[in-house]
Amino acid sequence: MKKKKLIREQLEAKLQIAHPLVDISAPPKGWIRAIRDALGMSARQLAERLGVAQQRVALMEKDEITDSLTLKTMRRVAECLGCVFVYGFVPRTSLEETVRDQAKRSAAKHLARASHTMDLENQGLTKKENERALSDMTDELVESLPSTLWDE
Repeated sequence: MKKKKLIREQLEAKLQIAHPLVDISAPPKGWIRAIRDALGMSARQLAERLGVAQQRVALMEKDEITDSLTLKTMRRVAECLGCVFVYGFVPRTSLEETVRDQAKRSAAKHLARASHTMDLENQGLTKKENERALSDMTDELVESLPSTLWDE
């Protein structure tokens, strides 16, 4: 599955530009209100630009804070504020690391079950052998990306 690894690497390269945004949080009153206030635009003026009642702007600002505003509405409001609405996912770590961490958890579970059986039969692995087996299983899972990887 080298193709999937290549896809992860290409997506990772595209996402690097957004990584500095990870630590940015929305202003306490939300982006709509913050931008509107910074522009010196009243709720009435934004409502006119949007073609809605002024009360609707207040509701939009409230809904943004509670994550209830649709992406479509956010785009429309951003446009009326002279902004571009940006939506995306920025991984906390690299995609490769996320896959590797999941593969390691999965491998550890499988290895624990196998080790239990081997211990009962007095054929347990040494600590070093166990670490090597975990590393090998992890590498194999990362390379093969079985459809069950994220089931656990």
